[in-house]
Amino acid sequence: MARVYNFSAGPAVLPEEVLREAADEMLDYKGTGMSVMEMSHRSKAFETIIQEAEADLRELMNIPDNYKVLFLQGGASQQFAMIPMNLMKNRVADYIVTGQWAKKAYQEACIYGKANKIASSEDKTFSYIPDCSDLPISEDADYVYICENNTIYGTKFKTLPNTKGKPLVADVSSCFLSEPVDVTKYGVIYGGVQKNIGPAGVVIVIIREDLITEDVLPGTPTMLRYKIHADNQSLYNTPPAYGIYICGKVFKWLKKRGGLAAMKEYNERKAKILYDYLDESSLFHGTVRKEDRSLMNVPFVTGDAELDAKFVKEAKAAGFENLKGHRTVGGMRASIYNAMPIEGVEKLVAFMKKFEAENAKES
Repeated sequence: MARVYNFSAGPAVLPEEVLREAADEMLDYKGTGMSVMEMSHRSKAFETIIQEAEADLRELMNIPDNYKVLFLQGGASQQFAMIPMNLMKNRVADYIVTGQWAKKAYQEACIYGKANKIASSEDKTFSYIPDCSDLPISEDADYVYICENNTIYGTKFKTLPNTKGKPLVADVSSCFLSEPVDVTKYGVIYGGVQKNIGPAGVVIVIIREDLITEDVLPGTPTMLRYKIHADNQSLYNTPPAYGIYICGKVFKWLKKRGGLAAMKEYNERKAKILYDYLDESSLFHGTVRKEDRSLMNVPFVTGDAELDAKFVKEAKAAGFENLKGHRTVGGMRASIYNAMPIEGVEKLVAFMKKFEAENAKES
């Protein structure tokens, strides 16, 4: 069975090299006589795995010493509650809503305190990023929240919002490790790993130490307190051990490829191939304002729902999987994460050109 080009938004394509390595170690990890799946999270072997993973991530992102790295469970969605539970000291937070996930985070925060929607792009189906240079930041806001890359809608913050001194909390699930990032600009930067780093089931939280306190909202469960996990090096309970092991392998793969600056350059080359074609095509067109386009998620449409469905069906038959757009947008979406090879995008564009030629004759 040949591998397909998997354009899924997540769980998504992983580096083939990493999958082969994991396959080789499936029955016997480094002479332990067992799989990482079977290994105690208190064992010396796993301790090395998680410590190396954290060290490699710190090196890749240049994470300062005053930030903790936590490998947690519950995905990004659990963070929608964990963030206000831990950070809403004044019970006030400001949210910039640029897509479905930011909207869900905002709705969750409303349960715990006063969540203010200070900017939104919902008026145009989240197809752009609003100007965030001078927003009405609340004086007593505990933090300002964004979803930095919008998986469903294909938009990306190219400039971080001016939070006027308030800690910035960012969900980076779908742009994690796709380019260099200045961690010091954030109070919390977090993401589910199943888009760009590993298998579903792990969320990585990078949080500034001064934001980790005992002072959490009343009723916050033990397992949802950052301090518990920080004090126990992500080993308070059994962590998603196998997922962390795969993440660690992906970190090493990224380092070998030259780190995040090299990945950004590669991702820009990939995205340019697809966007350039969309800009010149008379059949397909992108749905996002040009200056706000994501390097990771590229939504596009023909303008005809039947033709869109025909394209998705024929693309699947040709080995291009998971191109159907999210139900809230329709059309198609190609997610071209770090592990998507450039030839995957080139072949997709060649297929799109062929489809356009064939369907132009019919119309």
